[in-house]
Amino acid sequence: MGGFGLAAASVPTLGMAAERGGMTPSGQFLFDVRKYGATGDGKTLDTPAINRAIEAAAGAGGGMVIFPAGIYMCFSIRLKSRVHLYLGEGAVIVGADSPKPGEETGYRGGMYDLAEPDPAAGKYEDYGHRHWHNSLLWAVDEHDISITGPGMIYGKGLSNGTLGSRGGYPVFNQHQKGVADKAIALKNCHNVIFRDFSILKGGHFGMLLTGVDNLTIDNVTIDTDRDGMDVDCCQNVRLTNLTVNSPWDDGICLKSSYGLGYVKETKNVTISSCFVTGDFMLGSIIDGTWKRQPLGAHVFHAGRIKCGTESNGGFINITITNCIFDGCMGYALESEDGALLEDITISNSTMRNLYCGPIFMRLGARLRGPKATTHVGTMRRVLISNLDCYAARSKWASTLSGIPGHNIEDVKFSNVYIDMRGGEEQMIPEPAEKIAGYPEPTMFGTSPAYGFFIRHLKNLEMSHVELALNKPDVRPGFYMDHVQRADFFAITAPKSKTGVFSLHNVKDFRIGWSRAAEDKNLMDADNVTL
Repeated sequence: MGGFGLAAASVPTLGMAAERGGMTPSGQFLFDVRKYGATGDGKTLDTPAINRAIEAAAGAGGGMVIFPAGIYMCFSIRLKSRVHLYLGEGAVIVGADSPKPGEETGYRGGMYDLAEPDPAAGKYEDYGHRHWHNSLLWAVDEHDISITGPGMIYGKGLSNGTLGSRGGYPVFNQHQKGVADKAIALKNCHNVIFRDFSILKGGHFGMLLTGVDNLTIDNVTIDTDRDGMDVDCCQNVRLTNLTVNSPWDDGICLKSSYGLGYVKETKNVTISSCFVTGDFMLGSIIDGTWKRQPLGAHVFHAGRIKCGTESNGGFINITITNCIFDGCMGYALESEDGALLEDITISNSTMRNLYCGPIFMRLGARLRGPKATTHVGTMRRVLISNLDCYAARSKWASTLSGIPGHNIEDVKFSNVYIDMRGGEEQMIPEPAEKIAGYPEPTMFGTSPAYGFFIRHLKNLEMSHVELALNKPDVRPGFYMDHVQRADFFAITAPKSKTGVFSLHNVKDFRIGWSRAAEDKNLMDADNVTL
């Protein structure tokens, strides 16, 4: 990162050096936004002054732009190569109100940068994925960028990409001229560090990072009204120590869209020591009150860690470990648009009060991409271990589902405990395939099993897996259809009226040393109950 050397200087030292127009102890030039005309009074539009400070730092060959304590009302801030933004304690960048319908300008006679023209916008992915300029902070084709410090980015005037109000904020149409829908957006950048700050109400995306390589995000809190962050077509990525509350959409979301206009994999990603939730009121994570959403509130309780839904390129070499889920959905691995989803390991997860089973894996054929080159992708070599899940809703069980002619392959579970609420009193028929359906844990309706619904899968191993029920459930623990080679070892599960295993078109099924059922070796099992 070009020797930013932030750790070498304390906040008071930085402040004094910036007042003198000096340097950090590591030799970095400092640029105080107030020296360039920013007021930080929360009333004056400070964008021109902040952009002047950034331009000055970039013109000097690089430097650190300092935000002392204050409230900086802004439209679009344009990030530049070799420029580090430091948000001091008490510093808040506030997104000014977007223009309303019929207005040419918004707050104080200004508006956000216009969304760049793109004739393919909305053709292969949602509108927000094809635009970066219409953001509170943005950069395209820049490098060696960082934002750090204990301050906050508050997207008060951003659109959340819908026409519905969330949290009592005004509603802005993201398609309208001068409206912004992202707190931070980067395209085709490299060497990027985000650390220690928080984002409140990030719009459609707290962060939209597309084609960003060598990316580190650490100790960032995001409390928002849509996606926490989308890491799209990025490589060599480290996401660590994050806290994300996103009741209306996904928390940490890896994507591999066609937004760049060509296919690029999301590759070599580590996600570690993160907390995700979709169950707290907007802003209550940041202000420390941790207020749960009231019963019946119109929220989706998503808040999960996900690969997809945009999935044209691939998800390759992904490691997720030491993460905590509370009041949200679980892991989602999705290849819908031709992606190669391969070599994924998930370990050391704890989960409470999920709104579905902890695992959703879907290899489908939505195929939203150039028709001549878009074909069904792959999903293989996925290892899940040391997972503890308590009090999950069992209406939508953990689902592993390919489609006819396209199997999920080589999946292993080990050391897994899943406590489900249970309570279903009617046996559910086999769900429709929904080959091109939008992938969600709810897509098949009530699952035909309380634990795992498994279809179109080849080479499955489960070892030391236990299912538990809070209430009796008429469904089996495992419903399997068109599965080839499935090995179960040391499985524990309560038996319902329909048994523990319901096998349909299953080839080479083995179970041993298990409390759930007697040892069996079935080479061809159809309509078999164990």
